[in-house]
Amino acid sequence: MKKTTLLSFVIMLSLSTVAQVNLMTYNIKYANENDGENSWSKRKDFITSQLKFYEPDILGVQEAVLSQLDHFTSELDGYDYLGTGRDGGENGEFSAILYKTDKFEVLISGTFWLAKDVTKPSKGWDAAFPRICTYALFEDQGSGKKFWVFNTHFDHRGKKARLESAKLILTKMEEINTAGLPAILMGDLNLESNTKAIRLITDELRDSRKIAKKVAFGSEGTFNGYKFHEPVTRRIDYIFVNYKVEVLKYGVLTDSKDQKYPSDHFPVLIMAELK
Repeated sequence: MKKTTLLSFVIMLSLSTVAQVNLMTYNIKYANENDGENSWSKRKDFITSQLKFYEPDILGVQEAVLSQLDHFTSELDGYDYLGTGRDGGENGEFSAILYKTDKFEVLISGTFWLAKDVTKPSKGWDAAFPRICTYALFEDQGSGKKFWVFNTHFDHRGKKARLESAKLILTKMEEINTAGLPAILMGDLNLESNTKAIRLITDELRDSRKIAKKVAFGSEGTFNGYKFHEPVTRRIDYIFVNYKVEVLKYGVLTDSKDQKYPSDHFPVLIMAELK
């Protein structure tokens, strides 16, 4: 009887195992060598050291081009990336997802365009550029928990494009996540929190800053524009989660070196538990 009870307890414990995951979204600014002191060659060592220090399990980057992704996978131990350039294949900026290969298995991955035709490179609505969302289904090797990550970068000019992109991503998340697994949406949305598109998203998903159980740390703003001596007030980078994800900690990371930021955006980092 005792053995049966113990076995039942062990089985129940294994089924209720909670996986803890640290996730980061980071617009790293594309590799531009005509940007003076903020050129990629002058930023890349510090931004690489920053990532080595925080060591996120999952990292969603925006504006990354292939050379930057190759740099990260070369310099950061144990990471690989998935994604497609917004101009197709390896061309243009990626909204790539980097992940720790020893911790996660990729079960499904893909990229869709934020446009009426989601299957090929195209500009949606009034967007200035083609925009994409890269997604993946991961399995945590320790707990067996499966979860979806969606990483995106909304257009910086097209107001209608941003609103329609929000609607499209919510629809696609529902279509893709048919099993109701834990799901995370992250990225640079080029939207402040009082906009209609953000309200649409928060009708379906939860803002990790607002629900962090232990602490919400750092500035509210995430776009610094490389302006070290000015207040950072614009919040346009987000991590949203569904009800299968519990956010323990949220932070906006304002690291600098010699009064210079590693990017024109601050990274956002959360510690989360998958239910």
